[in-house]
Amino acid sequence: MASPTSAKSPIHEALGTPVLTRQNSFDLESFRDSLHAPVSESGAAPLSEETPLMSAHEPTRTTIRRHHLPLPSTTPDSKKRNSREPSPAKTRWATFLQRSKYYMPGLKWIPSYSSSSLTGDIAAGVSVASVIIPQSMSYATSLAHVDASSGLLAASIPGLVYGIFGTCAHLNVGPEAALTLLVGQAVSSIVRGDPHSGHGLFVATAVSTMITFQVGLISFLLGLLRLGFMDVILSRALLRCCHYGRAINPDVGLEVIQHEVSHPPGTTLEKIAFLIDNAFTPGKGLTAAISFTSFFILFIARAVKRRMASVGGKWKWAANIPEVFILVVVTTIFSDVYDWPADGVTVLGRVKVNFGTLVDWPLKTHTVKYLKKTTSTAILISIAGYLDSILGAKQNSDRFGYSISPNRELVAIGAGNLVSSFFPGTLPAYGGITRSRINADSGGRTQMASVICSMLVILAVFFLLPALVYLPKCVLGAIIALVATNILTEIRHDVLYFWGMSAWTDLAMMLLTFAFTVIWSVEVGIIVSVTSSLLIIVKRSSRTHIKILGRVPDTDRWKPIEEDEENHTETPGVLIVKLKDDLDFANTGQLKERLRRLELYGPRKAHPSDPIRREEARAVVFHMSDVEKIDASAVQIFLQLTGTYKNRDVQVHFAHLKQKHLEAFRRAGMVPQNVPEHRFHKNVAGAMRAIEQSWSESVAMQSA
Repeated sequence: MASPTSAKSPIHEALGTPVLTRQNSFDLESFRDSLHAPVSESGAAPLSEETPLMSAHEPTRTTIRRHHLPLPSTTPDSKKRNSREPSPAKTRWATFLQRSKYYMPGLKWIPSYSSSSLTGDIAAGVSVASVIIPQSMSYATSLAHVDASSGLLAASIPGLVYGIFGTCAHLNVGPEAALTLLVGQAVSSIVRGDPHSGHGLFVATAVSTMITFQVGLISFLLGLLRLGFMDVILSRALLRCCHYGRAINPDVGLEVIQHEVSHPPGTTLEKIAFLIDNAFTPGKGLTAAISFTSFFILFIARAVKRRMASVGGKWKWAANIPEVFILVVVTTIFSDVYDWPADGVTVLGRVKVNFGTLVDWPLKTHTVKYLKKTTSTAILISIAGYLDSILGAKQNSDRFGYSISPNRELVAIGAGNLVSSFFPGTLPAYGGITRSRINADSGGRTQMASVICSMLVILAVFFLLPALVYLPKCVLGAIIALVATNILTEIRHDVLYFWGMSAWTDLAMMLLTFAFTVIWSVEVGIIVSVTSSLLIIVKRSSRTHIKILGRVPDTDRWKPIEEDEENHTETPGVLIVKLKDDLDFANTGQLKERLRRLELYGPRKAHPSDPIRREEARAVVFHMSDVEKIDASAVQIFLQLTGTYKNRDVQVHFAHLKQKHLEAFRRAGMVPQNVPEHRFHKNVAGAMRAIEQSWSESVAMQSA
């Protein structure tokens, strides 16, 4: 009776697939032969051979009966059918979609958005909106001298655009106090320079629009030109010190009083003196009381929130209390109930949003005429704003483990400001470190939190402004003062850090930047900060890393003598130097002077007036293994350097020099004019043997 496993089903018969049978032994050779059995002309193989699969100790064995399907046809038509290659049009479309998702991340995260993230994003959006709504209104009215609606538009439109183009999932884009202060200073400067320029609000709106348009254009072009590496060029310590100087600037609320005097203060020191002289102006006692009370309430609320959040557990919810929003609501109600405006308290008043001109072309006659006067301010805002934004983006990307693109961040921020400039009077918007931290801590996980926040701010433009008619402006000033206080609390940490690191140069530059910002202006402070950073970089990049090598005893190996002077030996009269950088016009300009200094004093620090510590060199060996590139200017420097050594009768040898660099020396005429061909060696040991042999021959000739 046939085993059930040996029966061939109709499917096996039709397809010719293998059939397993149980037998007693496994014949490996026959199994291998069955895999390579010849195929008949029809494409099928014989069906009678069996291959055992089980050991002889089992009662049955399994065999494979070979059945081969006919070989597929290989006609040209079948090849065309089986290739299934996409058409060029489909390939281009797929590439376009792929590139679009890369340059517009919103096209990627919006379709794949998970509902599980919605709760956290809503909580984060509401939390940030409760902070940015009163902040943006205070920045607009107290710093930039424009309508509160302009601040709200700057807090909403760029955020929506950034949600599509931005690469950081937690960055919140909106107006910043320091950057808005620059706008306000530009407005004040233009008004003081031309008192007949027109109504103050009209001028402020035109100037703010022009600056925002330029800021967006500059940032967008910097991103397209792939200049996002600026954040690693400029010193972060100097920029933070510039922030500290801006925090001391007492510009908050001064525009109300400045219009009442003939010569308003300009610099920070003048503003401080002005405040001291007018601190006890009659009729302003209630305003001062409300302002100081609001400040201390916010200060104490922040401290209590941090304390409760640090405890954790059931008090963790305290971190999401919107104390700023609550203060704005409460003071507005009190102002209305107790009629504070009648007692001399300046309130926000009715803010009219002209929906007929809500969107307008930014480049009009009344705005373009301020182009030249605002370009320098726009450049400063673009640089300082980007550095703040990229710092906040990197902090969150490192915290949550994803990567960002600095170039695409520039494009996203630039696009947001360009779109925002079509709303007259809007302010420049960049990423805020504090708001982004609130966004992340409140549960935000995607850019949907930023979109929700922007939508809430837009609703505030249409529905919340009428309810804030009685909001005291001094409360908005207290909010800004709290932000400045939080910035100043970080001074101690930065100073102690650089002091502990003995970074005296950094501390001196920080003090200089701080002084320029406080004494003169924010613009001067930023210029000094940027210039100082660039000068430090140029100075450091212009110094080639040079090491003097010494022989490790009883070996043919050479190492830098400064690492362990006691365990290295030097040959008197021989200077072996290792160049550790690529050579170009920047870092070879002082190569001759530095080599002479190493030749006479060694690697230790020494003053040029000190007595000579080393014997003058009779031979110099250049170790060039780490040099990958040498430009034409560096080759010219070597031509002059080797010529000087030749005139001094000093032998010059090269070790580990790459062939392409040798060809460059030949084209320049350095070889064989200054350095013969036989002085190029594979290693330092070969160079030393050649020097010793040359000196021995010279001594023998002198003896003869």
